[in-house]
Amino acid sequence: MTEYVSGVNPDVLRWARESSGFTIQDVAKLLKKDESKISDWETGEASPTYVQLEKLAYELYKRPVAIFFFPEPPREPDPAESFRTLPDFEIANLIPDTKHAIREAQAMQIALRELARGIDLNEKHLFQDIRVEPWDDVSSVAQTVRDYLEVPLDQQSKWSGPDKALKEWRDAVQDSGVFVFKRSFKQKDISGFSLQDDEFPVVYLNNSAAKSRQIFSLFHELAHLLLRTSGVTKLNDQFVNILSDEAQDIEVFCNKFASEFLVPPDDFNERLNVIESPEETAVRLSGYYKVSREVILRRLLDKRRIQPGYYHEKVAEWQEEFEDRRKSQRPGGDYYSTQATYLGRKYLALAFRQFYEGNVTLDELAGYLNVKAKNVPGLERYVVGSALAR
Repeated sequence: MTEYVSGVNPDVLRWARESSGFTIQDVAKLLKKDESKISDWETGEASPTYVQLEKLAYELYKRPVAIFFFPEPPREPDPAESFRTLPDFEIANLIPDTKHAIREAQAMQIALRELARGIDLNEKHLFQDIRVEPWDDVSSVAQTVRDYLEVPLDQQSKWSGPDKALKEWRDAVQDSGVFVFKRSFKQKDISGFSLQDDEFPVVYLNNSAAKSRQIFSLFHELAHLLLRTSGVTKLNDQFVNILSDEAQDIEVFCNKFASEFLVPPDDFNERLNVIESPEETAVRLSGYYKVSREVILRRLLDKRRIQPGYYHEKVAEWQEEFEDRRKSQRPGGDYYSTQATYLGRKYLALAFRQFYEGNVTLDELAGYLNVKAKNVPGLERYVVGSALAR
């Protein structure tokens, strides 16, 4: 006989669905139930079984089962409050997986506070030491940040490619006080986001995006943090044109900062070759600066060397090429390697250090690492092996 769960708060059920970005139609389709059944759960006229409740909690809404028995919905930050430079229609277009990623990032900020145990984790704090406003000269700010990170252009140009560049830039940013996490986003038009915080600001990068795209997103989001705002990097930034003056100034600044930080204007002008076609220039200089062809083409657009139509046509073509290559790659990969990539060496070192010092239990460590306790030893072996190989 089927047993239905008593004590479930229908208001919390509705809140969990709406805040996760699902419609009743979505849930009904995923659970293979009539829409009326889902509505009855949310009005209290019927109750789900425990199996159905677990499916809602863990597979759809990404929340603990216990939350459905709360007397009222818990308070969670609204994405509209965090990302004030995104217009309402872009907030509404965030899919459930993206909203879950934002909650995950907020949880990581809590984890960082707990793991830090009141100790300053960094000697340098870029977001505290450099104060920036949207009206500041972008070129000067970019050079100041480059000096702070201690990565000269000749070092950048010698990196073997975008993979190496992304690792080096990630390390440099993390050593300056900003934790950088990665995950695979189902919403492919979002390549990254940041959450501002006075102590533990974080950047999340879409690991499904091209490495060169992740690099640009990293510095776009770093600019947001320097401006003391949270932000989102989208593949198509045409929404900027409809923003309010203040929000538009912030997004324009962040895009320009990322571009001029990675491709310093004076050096770029010296390396231009008037004989080359725009596409040849994009290929050559993207290889030198370890950035995407899109970044170079955008610089040519800003210099009015190409027309907007050509720029958008080539960017769309290159993005389609990348998606075709990505789809042709065999799925899978090493579980521990992927998890280590998502968390990053700095966070992993912090979490394992607290475990070795007896400050957290094995189960707590597993929670901080977002793995099952049985998988901690395997992740530890991978991390130690990677560290020895560096």
